[in-house]
Amino acid sequence: MSMNDPLGDMLTRIRNAQMRGKSTVRTPTSKLRAWVLDVLADEGYIRGYERVTTDAGHEELEISLKYADGTPVIRELKRISTPGRRVYSGVRDIPQVRNGLGISVVSTPKGVMSDANARAANVGGEVLCRVF
Repeated sequence: MSMNDPLGDMLTRIRNAQMRGKSTVRTPTSKLRAWVLDVLADEGYIRGYERVTTDAGHEELEISLKYADGTPVIRELKRISTPGRRVYSGVRDIPQVRNGLGISVVSTPKGVMSDANARAANVGGEVLCRVF
């Protein structure tokens, strides 16, 4: 089965797993997904992730979710730029999430990074998702 929005699928899997209180969730592997997970891990929204191989020989990313006092650390996880509607932003126009309490994940020419890192590197790009 083909998938139109792999990143959106990963974000939905994370949201669903957190609603059920799961400690880990698996998603098919891709470079973009790994880069977004690197940003989430660096910013402290997930514990981390690792590549695992299934019995069928497919690689997957196993994401370790993070909880604080039994509630998920990620309160909101929303896809901004979709395959049908791409959202690009210049360095001055990168949106702040809840006055800097959350992050926007931005795909820039210098790689996938958080909004604060993109402003520091003085680059804009495609706003992939918003995390709070």
